[in-house]
Amino acid sequence: MKPAIVLFPGSNREGDAARALELTTGRAPAIVWHADHELPPGTDLVVLPGGFSYGDYLRCGAIAARAPMMDAVRKHAASGGLVLGICNGFQILVESGLLPGVLMRNAGLRFICRMQHLRVERNDTVFTRGYRQHQTIKVAIAHGEGNYEADDETITRLEGDGRVAFRYSDPDGNVTDLSNPNGSTHSIAGIYSEKFNVLGLMPHPENLIDPLIGGVDGLPMFQSLAGFSRAA
Repeated sequence: MKPAIVLFPGSNREGDAARALELTTGRAPAIVWHADHELPPGTDLVVLPGGFSYGDYLRCGAIAARAPMMDAVRKHAASGGLVLGICNGFQILVESGLLPGVLMRNAGLRFICRMQHLRVERNDTVFTRGYRQHQTIKVAIAHGEGNYEADDETITRLEGDGRVAFRYSDPDGNVTDLSNPNGSTHSIAGIYSEKFNVLGLMPHPENLIDPLIGGVDGLPMFQSLAGFSRAA
């Protein structure tokens, strides 16, 4: 696995993502500046980290989605390469057209920073094979615009194709209005692309890889990715 992290002005979680990747893959990821035009040769996985790219001006992720490096990321995804967008990275993915829908202001119009339970909807993807299907995990959320919305046709297609990756839930895996922190349609916390090689999610699995900082429920995602190779 050869990973790369795209760094935008305002990113603030690239260090956490790099640590998770180095811990599980055994190699430090390349840090790629947003204004560059090419990914490092042989890149398997591109990570768009959390933060506040360009200060969240216009819409969250809207400016970053038009960065020169995103053309290379779209090319990478089209050729079957993996892309993981976390929090602001998810927002960039929808703004760039790599994933459908939009991330709106949280239903309560407040920034939310806390631990949150998720239900893993499927465990047969390269991102989730380290989990059990419908396993409940606990990770961190920190966002003001995490309310996933899309038109009815898109939601129906996502559900019908099994492209919902994670849902907000209670500790027992029950998906209810009370367990939904931001008002997302169908409690959606993350979705896949049509070919399941692009994943966007609002929670932060990269922050939960060490028991010293509160848990390891994010670690299986990076362990799952560590075994991937485009040459395999």
